[in-house]
Amino acid sequence: MGTDTFPDSRWGHDRRLLKKPLNAFASSRIGSWYLRKLMPVDRKLLAHSKGRWTIFGPMGVPLLLLTTTGRKTGQTRTTPLTYMRDEDRLFLVGSNFGRPDHPAWSENLLANREATVTIGGVEIPVNTTLLTGPEAESVFEQFVEFNPTYSVYKTRTARDLRVFALERRQI
Repeated sequence: MGTDTFPDSRWGHDRRLLKKPLNAFASSRIGSWYLRKLMPVDRKLLAHSKGRWTIFGPMGVPLLLLTTTGRKTGQTRTTPLTYMRDEDRLFLVGSNFGRPDHPAWSENLLANREATVTIGGVEIPVNTTLLTGPEAESVFEQFVEFNPTYSVYKTRTARDLRVFALERRQI
């Protein structure tokens, strides 16, 4: 791994036979509710394994742990998120399951663009950038191609779903 790249770490496999029915379930309101309820269990597993294991891992979902600084409290906050990769950048979408409010982690990134990601047990300092316009739309479409649930999330809310790029920060 070069100094400008991120580790490629995910466990499990992309199970194409299960992908379509699981995406359909995750796109439903009950599926989104169920996934939100599983998040505390998944957070504990991810935290305990330093980002190596997740309950969603057997499906080959690329997940990272994003650690931000709370804009109001100044305390660190860690959130597991699906990400996409393009060479030396990672991308995140603030879907919040299509809920009306932006996720807290995205508000934190707007207040302080420095954060840390943990992938496969490796902590990496990053700088984040809010993407807009065609670049944000292009990245969002990559998320939709990987998981069509993102297009459903977009229809559930009137807000724009924030898209962030993350680049390794040299310290």
